[in-house]
Amino acid sequence: MDVRRSLSVAVLLSAFAAVPAHAADTTFTIRGAGFGHGVGMSQYGALGAAQKGWNHRQILGHYYSGTAIGQADSRKVRVLLATSRTATFSGATSAGGRRLRADRVYGARARGAAVDLVNARGKRLKTVAAPLVVKARTPIALRNRGTYRGALEFRPNGSNVDAINAVGLESYVKGVVPVESPASWPLEALKAQAVAARTYAITTSKPGAGYDQYADTRSQVYGGVNVEQPSSNQAVSETKGEVVTYQGSPVVTFFFSTSGGRTEAVENTTLGTRPLPWLKSVDDPFDSVSPKHRWGPIRMSLGSAGRKLGSLVKGRFRGIEVVARGASPRIVAADVVGTGGRTRVNGATLRARFGLMDSWAYFTSISTGEEEEPAPDEEEPEEGPPTGGAGPASASAARQSSTHNLAGHIIGARKGAKAVVEIDTMVGWRRAGTATIRRGGAYRFGLCTTGTYRVRVGKATGPVVRVPKL
Repeated sequence: MDVRRSLSVAVLLSAFAAVPAHAADTTFTIRGAGFGHGVGMSQYGALGAAQKGWNHRQILGHYYSGTAIGQADSRKVRVLLATSRTATFSGATSAGGRRLRADRVYGARARGAAVDLVNARGKRLKTVAAPLVVKARTPIALRNRGTYRGALEFRPNGSNVDAINAVGLESYVKGVVPVESPASWPLEALKAQAVAARTYAITTSKPGAGYDQYADTRSQVYGGVNVEQPSSNQAVSETKGEVVTYQGSPVVTFFFSTSGGRTEAVENTTLGTRPLPWLKSVDDPFDSVSPKHRWGPIRMSLGSAGRKLGSLVKGRFRGIEVVARGASPRIVAADVVGTGGRTRVNGATLRARFGLMDSWAYFTSISTGEEEEPAPDEEEPEEGPPTGGAGPASASAARQSSTHNLAGHIIGARKGAKAVVEIDTMVGWRRAGTATIRRGGAYRFGLCTTGTYRVRVGKATGPVVRVPKL
């Protein structure tokens, strides 16, 4: 697995237990990039590439390494639309060999291993062995779902009935493209989406289940006739039969919304356990057009974060320490750190527990407390006066005699790293100095003046601490 060991992005600053002057407050911050699982084609990346003049073949060749474009045979795709007690439909002209009136409403209900055809009042008209196949000369409307080309098939599922759309591949793709990529996007981006969707459909079927695809994000979103648009239909027509191939065979073409600037290798995610040459990590310089290219910060209390993590927390939640990242900064492995120990999790678990857009995430827990004991002779003074009153020499001297410090720990930070201490001034937060992270993650900063302080690590800031007159 191509995995980089990384410095923890989970930072925990807590007051020294031996110093009881003021109880430490805590902040928990999450920031990240991207939207989706990160594997394959970034849809916003395809948009950005099309805006730069790339055609759909160039786009697909970039995101699916080493691939070519081939041709698929005409075939049917079976899509699970809904599961319900009774499925109601209209527009049909026949069902199970019985002629129907297109202007009337009918229904399908399970009867053991068979299916009942019923009229609008629920009266049974016929019982047939599954599946009950419903056909029409025009698209069929399935109540509470939409209108669909092809035929509807009904199969018993316990006491319920599955409604399945059996539709030609090209018609299926027409119902996918405009709900996976906005129809207002450039034609070449829509064509790339059409080829990816068509390829995904023929390489991810579920034989034996009675259907090949779900109509939602468990497969790819499918809306039938109701979602079709002229521009997306044009993209499907102009790429008719085109599929992504590797060494002559169609391959699974995962796609997702936003890469954050780099896609992820499939083996570093829950989508795969081994490398696949066409699903490698690639740079994505076009993805910055996405509104989700970067996101956050998301802030919550440690208590709220701990409740989201639930049983993953041992003791009281303290923070998250990233152990390994993939070829992009997406999390491969991380430890949920509690007062009672650690729990190893993957990035997908953290994404699900916190409801994040992506596993390209950074977690920062900062607790800051004031301690009342002499500061050690190890802080680094600010290069200029922190508040305009004292120069570097006098500031350093004031620190030496101070009896007030900010102190804590940083879990997972390397020895020698810096935490920035900031002071609130009339013109906003200004740098007061830095605290060096010592052995075991401890830090301490000697204060030189009364004021309001906070500690910053990267883009995450700790709680505000008011230091009284020194």
